[in-house]
Amino acid sequence: MKLIPRVVAQVIEPQPVLEGAGVRLKRSIATRTLSYLDPFLLFDDFGSTKAEDYQAGFPLHPHRGIETVTYVLSGEVHHRDTLGNAGGIGAGDLQWMTSGRGIMHEEMPQVSPEGIVGFQLWVNLPAKQKMTKPNYQDVRSSRIVNISDAGGASVRIIAGKVFGHEGPVQGIVADPLYLDVTVPLRSRFEHPIARDHNAFAYLFEGEAKFETSEPDGVSLSHPKLIVFGEGDLVRVHTGERPARFLLIAGKPLREPVARYGPFVMNTREEIEQALEDLRKGTFVATE
Repeated sequence: MKLIPRVVAQVIEPQPVLEGAGVRLKRSIATRTLSYLDPFLLFDDFGSTKAEDYQAGFPLHPHRGIETVTYVLSGEVHHRDTLGNAGGIGAGDLQWMTSGRGIMHEEMPQVSPEGIVGFQLWVNLPAKQKMTKPNYQDVRSSRIVNISDAGGASVRIIAGKVFGHEGPVQGIVADPLYLDVTVPLRSRFEHPIARDHNAFAYLFEGEAKFETSEPDGVSLSHPKLIVFGEGDLVRVHTGERPARFLLIAGKPLREPVARYGPFVMNTREEIEQALEDLRKGTFVATE
């Protein structure tokens, strides 16, 4: 069977947003342009070399019904929660947190001379798992396999499989693909994507050419989020500049979405229950 390349369906310009206690970031999913790419609810780029852009951090706040994925390329983020977990993720580390029925946590970027470079992705949970017990997968950089492909690209495999190598993040309902891809100048990258999965790339360094319905494709410079259409594989080429991007894909849930800030459920009644639990002090289960 002939494999069909996925072409660019939409190009998103990241929007400046003030979040947390005053963190300046660039948001590409959860905007007026792109509200939701099932199962992905939000995508933020919180990179900056200016301490005033990020030092206020994200003080203690609740989540229910989603998974938050924090990937740090430079600097360090300290975290703690009301279940007794605490620690830090540094350069090359990732945390995949399943909030389930409810968790209160904080994430505080640490001020350093090099600043901070990182991304946060929110992944929806299916109705049957929205009220499960919270869970963490903390992944240190040393556990992330970095391989080179035939086209010259270097790939860090966080979730999913590339040439028989599997990423350390396991057991996620969305069956995600999460790759950090570096393509040198005048090189190419090609990777299959499950046909029934939604997929996007976030170009955060350099410039690359992506497939379109036109023969020459489209050349894009960072930062851009690229939503791919239907097909079997993604192809990316570079010219006189290298590129680095995240390639992320997941199986859509196709369920109703009711969202209110850090809560994402299936109905408005469930959102009201989350708010009531928060008011009553019963939001975080003790067992």
